Amino acid sequence: MVDPTIAESDVALARRLAAHAGELLLRVRADHGHADPAALKAAGDRAAHDLLRAELARCRPADAVLSEEDEGSRLVDTGDGVSRRTAERVWIVDPLDGTREFSEQGRADWAVHVALWARDAATPHGLVAGAVALPAQGRVLTTDVADALPAAPPPPDGVIRLAASRSRPPAFLAALAGEVGAELVPMGSAGAKIAAVVTGDVDAYIHAGGQYEWDSAAPVAVATAAGFHASRIDGSALTYNEADPRLPDLLVCRGELAVPLLAALRRQLAGTAATSGSPVPHPGKDPR
Repeated sequence: MVDPTIAESDVALARRLAAHAGELLLRVRADHGHADPAALKAAGDRAAHDLLRAELARCRPADAVLSEEDEGSRLVDTGDGVSRRTAERVWIVDPLDGTREFSEQGRADWAVHVALWARDAATPHGLVAGAVALPAQGRVLTTDVADALPAAPPPPDGVIRLAASRSRPPAFLAALAGEVGAELVPMGSAGAKIAAVVTGDVDAYIHAGGQYEWDSAAPVAVATAAGFHASRIDGSALTYNEADPRLPDLLVCRGELAVPLLAALRRQLAGTAATSGSPVPHPGKDPR
């Protein structure tokens, strides 16, 4: 008898794996408690990673995997003739996005990311399926139901709500917020921030402090499937399964905000460069 999970669609698999990893993380959190945050982070990362890798190996054995918790998967050539750069399909996963928030009691702004990149994808970013689980919020967002989500409400009173990092917001973000009349809304993981854009809790997320492909692949897949704008902060396309998995900056926002926010970003970055005497950071460089 054929295992029905082998025949499930890619997006159904992404949804199931993200949800199951999230359930496992909730159990790890409950079992370990918060007395030793470092041990809790390590236990959560490892448990979710092992689950995702085992299930992907079982259900999609021919596909490559790029995972935050597997340094070997970051290599272009693993030395055994396998290369994710020549693979037709690559799963890009973050088993636990927002380890700091996961280790803090009561925080719900952490996530599990599962995305699929395909060489023959019609989209510029190459992402064809994705799921973002927000386990402590009891929510899973996926690419196949993104267009069925309720329309996000417009910014109240014209005030744009910008999701910002709790720990390392870009230096220019406060000035940009002042220019466009926005308010900063501190949040934890990248997945939680982009999910907040999709659900209408905020209007945009701007990051320029250094990230990797697994930080944004699944959330970007969900956001673009729902019709939101997603790009680098210079307006160029986000691309995945690159030789260097660093993807240090991005903008995800309501479609009508893309043009004014990108224009404000250009002005703020140019002003920062002029003040510091340094060139504007190239989008391909990690600004950390």
